[in-house]
Amino acid sequence: VQLVESGGGLVQPGGSLSLSCAASGFTFSNYHWTWVRQAPGKELEWVSTILNSGSTYYQDSVKGRFTISTDNAKNTLYLQMNSLKTEDTAVYYCATKTAYGGSKFVTSDGLDYNYRGQGTQVTVSS
Repeated sequence: VQLVESGGGLVQPGGSLSLSCAASGFTFSNYHWTWVRQAPGKELEWVSTILNSGSTYYQDSVKGRFTISTDNAKNTLYLQMNSLKTEDTAVYYCATKTAYGGSKFVTSDGLDYNYRGQGTQVTVSS
């Protein structure tokens, strides 16, 4: 069972980045998938979720700027981030919750998951 994020980097305010999360060891299409992030000195916070039905949910601060999606054939989760702001600077993790296994962690919103990847750094700075 493994989640591997990629696509982070340094971008100027107003720019765009596309994050990917490759999943293995899961029946990918069975699960709901989430992006969470952790800014320096702050708690882990929920960013966006896509249900296995395809329904999507976003934190208010990213609504209209970020788009979450999946490619079930590739077992991959994506996060397209546009109009980036300095406050989007954080390590971004993909995450999911399964019935067993993994190691539980909780976001500042009180949401819990038990699998996440190693994270990818997103830095928005001029």
